[in-house]
Amino acid sequence: MEKVLVIVNPNAGFGPSLGSLAEAVEQAWADRDALIAYQISHDVADGHRKARQAVADGVDTVLVAGGDGMINTIGSELIGTRVALGVLPAGSGNGFARHFEIPLTPEKAARALVNASRRKIDVGFANGRPFFVTCGMAADASLVRTFEKMPMRGILPYVFAAAYEFIEYKPTPFEVVIDDGMTEWIDNPLVFTVANLTQYGGGARIAPLAREDDGILELVVIPKAEAPAAVAGIARLFDGSINTMSSVLTRCFRTLRVTRRSPAPIQVDGELVEAPAEVFVEVRPEALTVLIPDA
Repeated sequence: MEKVLVIVNPNAGFGPSLGSLAEAVEQAWADRDALIAYQISHDVADGHRKARQAVADGVDTVLVAGGDGMINTIGSELIGTRVALGVLPAGSGNGFARHFEIPLTPEKAARALVNASRRKIDVGFANGRPFFVTCGMAADASLVRTFEKMPMRGILPYVFAAAYEFIEYKPTPFEVVIDDGMTEWIDNPLVFTVANLTQYGGGARIAPLAREDDGILELVVIPKAEAPAAVAGIARLFDGSINTMSSVLTRCFRTLRVTRRSPAPIQVDGELVEAPAEVFVEVRPEALTVLIPDA
């Protein structure tokens, strides 16, 4: 019998009620020989504990009802195990779900996942902390704090937060070593995003060519000097052509060592994390099993 655990973030800004979520999952799995259980994640530490216990209990699939931060919390405990991660999107951006074209309503998402393929995807690590979607180290990190202060959720407040940080953020040079090659200096980056998947969330594709299973990560940089051109071309962030802009620098890599002038928070799958001045980023190929709807 298949064992399925649904872990719900009750604080997800766009999440369905537990009742409607359970109904959607039960209907989708009605024809499967499955034992389905439900748990609430009360906080990050609780989510980690429950995911670890799911692995110990021999659960086959963990469905996460939440946003990218919750997916990171639960998924980080499933890395290197046989347990598959499925996503019932309930966040404000849903970058993970949008990349894999998982429907954004619980009923459609559950139906898409019940017969989805179990596939292994790459995982990025920043100073040992895993990320599945993106990791940001410049204004793309500090805007998370601005976004969290806003009373609303969704892509529009995120754009407002980004516009504010584009004006207020005080960049410094980054020393960068890619794949143990030569040292490069990046002059005052405004955006410094490492992407494993294509999305920031909300349809904003910061790395349109990123693939989840190619064994590499993509670095996307916008220097402060190119801010006016980047703002003028903001629509390209949503039509999948931002990588064609001359103001946007991209590099593909397996390892990346970044040295900043001082410690500063980084953004990991939409959550702020304190970090030292030096950040080491690497990719672990095919480290996580994920339910991906068939096209």
